[in-house]
Amino acid sequence: MNINIAQTIIIEPKKGWVPIDIAAIWHHRELLYFLAKRDIKVRYKQTILGGLWAVIQPLFSMIVFSFFFGKLAKIPSDGIPYPVFVYAGLVPWTYFANALSASGNSLVGNANLITKVYFPRLIVPAAASIAGLLDFFIALSLLAVLMAWYHIMPGFQLLLFPVLVGLVFLCAVGVGLWLSALNVQYRDIRYAIPFLIQLWLFLSPVIYPSSIMKHHRWLMALNPMAGVLEACRASLLGRTPVDWEMLSISAAMICLLFVSGLYYFRRMEKQFADVI
Repeated sequence: MNINIAQTIIIEPKKGWVPIDIAAIWHHRELLYFLAKRDIKVRYKQTILGGLWAVIQPLFSMIVFSFFFGKLAKIPSDGIPYPVFVYAGLVPWTYFANALSASGNSLVGNANLITKVYFPRLIVPAAASIAGLLDFFIALSLLAVLMAWYHIMPGFQLLLFPVLVGLVFLCAVGVGLWLSALNVQYRDIRYAIPFLIQLWLFLSPVIYPSSIMKHHRWLMALNPMAGVLEACRASLLGRTPVDWEMLSISAAMICLLFVSGLYYFRRMEKQFADVI
């Protein structure tokens, strides 16, 4: 006589800190590439100018800022021609702003994928930030033209630039992890992101140098993008030395944002499929 005993298996999310599964992320690396490639294709699908939009946004911002802040307001630029000065800050800032906006809305934008397929959710905001790197390097090409026009040559500090790009990426992902996780719970976040980016722009040394704050510059360095933007400008243009103290403080703030964002994201990740 055979007796079949039915068993009920209940799957529950882990409690507390959920460790990062590096092996799972590596296993799904092709999905990271696919999502980043898809974001690039969607961005320029059925557009006339295509990749030129990556240059148009910082270019016209440079023209407007150069007229109002450089010519009319006479904002100092550390002895650098103001168009080059502001464009050198706008290129990394524009990448950061676009990556932050994309990663902050990435989970909600991929709701169908998240509710149907299992994969490490960290891939979604990371892919959104990676996709913007193409625009970043396209916009960077115009800076080379401006530098040649104004006879500006970079120095050995240019070797630091790849590290600075990594810090900008890390900052975008770190803040994006916070915003994307919060966006799942509170949809108001998607309306707050543009306001946050606009406010953050004027708190960062994009249209003005950090040297205007003669005392307590470390307060400005608490803005994680401040030290990185100043270092990017120094690295690319070679006219001013890298402020290592300011860069170190900003880098520490970026690491803090990334680690805390990672912790919050992993803590909330187990609820994404149910809430989104």
